[in-house]
Amino acid sequence: MNRPPAPARPDDSASMLRERLHAAGITDVITIEPATGGLAATAGFARRVDGAPMFVKAFAEPPSDDAFATEAEGLAALRTLGGVATPEVLLAGRDLLVLSVLRPRPSSEAFWEQLAHALAHLHTSTTRSRFGWHRDNWLGRRWQVNTWEDDGFEFFARHRLLRWLDESRVAAVLDAADRSALERLCARLPELLPERPACLTHGDLWAQNVLATPDGLPALIDPAVSYMWAEVDLAHLWTTSPPPEAKGFFDLYAELTSLDSDWRERMPILQLRQHLAVIAQFDDDWGAADQVRATLAPFRRRA
Repeated sequence: MNRPPAPARPDDSASMLRERLHAAGITDVITIEPATGGLAATAGFARRVDGAPMFVKAFAEPPSDDAFATEAEGLAALRTLGGVATPEVLLAGRDLLVLSVLRPRPSSEAFWEQLAHALAHLHTSTTRSRFGWHRDNWLGRRWQVNTWEDDGFEFFARHRLLRWLDESRVAAVLDAADRSALERLCARLPELLPERPACLTHGDLWAQNVLATPDGLPALIDPAVSYMWAEVDLAHLWTTSPPPEAKGFFDLYAELTSLDSDWRERMPILQLRQHLAVIAQFDDDWGAADQVRATLAPFRRRA
């Protein structure tokens, strides 16, 4: 069985982050405590001799010169355009991203109700007719193509689903029948999904990317922003084991955004993009390939 590479030891992670901080001119760090939860990068909390603690994030091998710059831009867009709380960007370089420290999210239904209001505001206040973003950016360690399109179905099919078929891990996992089924699903998207406007989306919205501000309000991290269907964000939360206290979030969000009663049935199709991204980036896909095949089953040709 293939397994993901063994994670770096805490002392190795701290040493790498300290070296990156020193190279950026931040030399008064006392300790670095490794952070847990992330999958693509190494992260930790740095405490300084004099000053507030910082959240530090780095790739052992940066996927590009602008990976952190585009992430910082995404955080700013969510905050300034959508009114969503995000950490303050203290430094965004090629090798290092330094942010203000957020709190773990509280385990309360009230917090998730606040998130429903915040996400509904983001999605309903930023609508526009075109799909994409003014530049390409990153989803984890993979390039996210954001070429502008007028047709949301074309954008989702080309840039969010079919683009993954050329990734080596995806090609090794999905057979010819799977690929053909995905192509047939893409051709039928206008029948399967309602026509919706584009809006600013977080792009990687699972529960691990939901934290809290120092005063306890919902805050988002690790975006892969674009103008896309709002339900792409909803699908990622819906299908990635949200905590029990989030049980009221979905109905409230649906009420605030006037979703129709069939929205739950669309979630597996919209989540295909995220499942394919997981397969592309990790040897252990945590069941993503099985989920993809289950969603594609109705689109397989019968012998």
